[in-house]
Amino acid sequence: MNYFSHGYRFVDDPYFVAGTAVPDWLSVADRRVRARAARAKPLIDDPDPCLSAVARGVVQHHHDDGWFHNTDAFNEVCWEVTARCRAALPPDEGFRPSFLGHILVEILLDDALAAADPSALERYYAAMSKLDPVVVQAAVNQIAAVPTDRLAWFIGRFCNERFLYDYAHDAKLLFRLNQVMRRVRLSRLPDSFQSVLPAARRLVWARVSDLLKQDIPLRRAAG
Repeated sequence: MNYFSHGYRFVDDPYFVAGTAVPDWLSVADRRVRARAARAKPLIDDPDPCLSAVARGVVQHHHDDGWFHNTDAFNEVCWEVTARCRAALPPDEGFRPSFLGHILVEILLDDALAAADPSALERYYAAMSKLDPVVVQAAVNQIAAVPTDRLAWFIGRFCNERFLYDYAHDAKLLFRLNQVMRRVRLSRLPDSFQSVLPAARRLVWARVSDLLKQDIPLRRAAG
């Protein structure tokens, strides 16, 4: 799952939403630091409501990833999207197609959920705007074995850039994918890779209910 898929159900509890985003935020902001469920669980009943909410959100994130990545739907759609990525890229790209298949399913699931309720993404960002990033960072530093001083800054950037909106547009999505490629030190995707995205989007949209084990009404036509 990606940011929105993890957090969209919990927008009435901003610090819980932040907790669901923390492991992914750290993978970008400070890759030395891990917020693991085992270290978060002892803090879920902490008297500090912000720390408790962040800890519960971290646990929720890992719980969701645990079942989601083991569903038949996720693995089937990943295989199909990976095959399209591999066909569109040179044959010597190593694990890049499988990495792309994985993250595209998660990203395009975010897009499908946002399209199902056009106001939901705005509510998600409204919840994020209520956070004090320094408080979230302090909570993470009580959860993680290694402290971070980079997270608060990144939360502000995440809220300002609002890049989850870009997932609905193929050209903008390609730009965001290349940011990820650079971060994980994989080669840049060519402009021609954009041709893969409409079919990948349709594949994910067709399996949303299977991916989430619930019915999501889709209001925007895919492709």
